[in-house]
Amino acid sequence: MILSGKEIKKALNKDIIITPFNESYLNSNSYDLTLNEELLVYKDEMLDMKRNNETKKIVIPDEGYTLLPGKVYLASTNEYTDVRNYIPIIEGRSSVGRLGLFVHISSPYGNIGYKGKWVLELTAVQPLKIYKDVKICQIIFQEINGEYEPYNNKYQDTKDVSSSKLYKEFD
Repeated sequence: MILSGKEIKKALNKDIIITPFNESYLNSNSYDLTLNEELLVYKDEMLDMKRNNETKKIVIPDEGYTLLPGKVYLASTNEYTDVRNYIPIIEGRSSVGRLGLFVHISSPYGNIGYKGKWVLELTAVQPLKIYKDVKICQIIFQEINGEYEPYNNKYQDTKDVSSSKLYKEFD
């Protein structure tokens, strides 16, 4: 079962912590998250799962930054969340999708117990100018049935945009 906006509000500062929180971002069954000003882009055209691929940082200026097709831009939300007893799900906003921007490539589900800012994998179908602080995606909270172990893994407590740590699984 997915929480309604009213239930999200009831769970705030208990099982759901969103910092900063803006009540106007609360929707009927989700909460909007905003885009941080920092992006990472991989330096090499050819990436390797077994290594820590180098990235360069881009700061989105006030006048915006144009994303180009064929690239993955790693971004993060401004909001830090701490979610207990619910499965957090990140989805792009339909207004963003209608411009041809994918907000995440394959990882909409978070883990119960995840704490941190959300890292987004932005890809554009055609050149698209983006802006910092725009409402970029929404977080949805789904109830879980049964016992579980809270998340405590390599991405726990993310405070900035970060690249893939898949290479650590090969060691």
